[in-house]
Amino acid sequence: MSKHTDAKQKRDFLSLDGWSKQELLGLLERARELKELRRLGERHQPLAGKSVGLVFEKASTRTRVSFSVGAFELGAQALDLPVAQTQLGRGEPIPDAARVLSRYVHGLVIRTFAHERLEEFARWSSVPVINGLTDLHHPCQILADVQTAMERLGAVEDLEVAWIGDGNNVAHSWIEAASILGFRLRLACPEGYGPDAAVLAAAQARAPGLVSCVGSPEEAARGANVLTTDVWASMGQEEEAKVRAAAFAGFKIDRQLLSLATSEAIVLHCLPAHRGEEIDEGVLEGPSSAVFDEAENRLHVQKALLELLVG
Repeated sequence: MSKHTDAKQKRDFLSLDGWSKQELLGLLERARELKELRRLGERHQPLAGKSVGLVFEKASTRTRVSFSVGAFELGAQALDLPVAQTQLGRGEPIPDAARVLSRYVHGLVIRTFAHERLEEFARWSSVPVINGLTDLHHPCQILADVQTAMERLGAVEDLEVAWIGDGNNVAHSWIEAASILGFRLRLACPEGYGPDAAVLAAAQARAPGLVSCVGSPEEAARGANVLTTDVWASMGQEEEAKVRAAAFAGFKIDRQLLSLATSEAIVLHCLPAHRGEEIDEGVLEGPSSAVFDEAENRLHVQKALLELLVG
């Protein structure tokens, strides 16, 4: 039995793996152009008459709004499809849902827990599938992060990034980005909370010497020009919050840690932030913070993705 009958070629965006440096830099350049078009108020609607389905199993603000607005500005309609309000929430098999939705919409954004669910959607969908977040990867976030860092600091190869905190899905996409785009990344994670071993090994094999795990936040931050972090307990880990709070003591981006970075260093956070936990209020609201530019750039990089994959 074939997975679908549509022989049309399509490309998915499930992680950064499988995308070349040239392709990713091309997406970022297109995002820059689309950002400028928006600033000038110019209409650009290559997706007129098309629809994009947003199949969300996890709560979302930035991903939902940026994809919805992005699709609209490109001329498409975005269909908000919370899993709990569809038959998927009542146990409909993913192969069935993917094949049906593929006959209605021109692209799918999936935000779910297990990365395998996203991969199954992609296998059975005949339209492009974009990762809006899984427990393993958050590639759209990192495109926006890299765009923000390049806007502030210049060429991607000049970036020296310190990740402070949990070796989670955002960290995994940073690891892939560093190994593909050619910048240095140091991760400082509490013992037992490091990144996925396979993700790390693949990146280190792809680009030896660029990605490393270090023993302390101070070692990671020293000489970096980007400091970035995420909450200590992500969605689905709420019951671990107290245990994690103890394990992550000392893994906070504060003024003292920031002082070890370069003078032009910026601070990123994918938001929402737990102020006073993984990042100090004064740093988040301070002159080194680029978190709200970072949040805005989700819109522009995702428009570039939609234009390329759905258009």
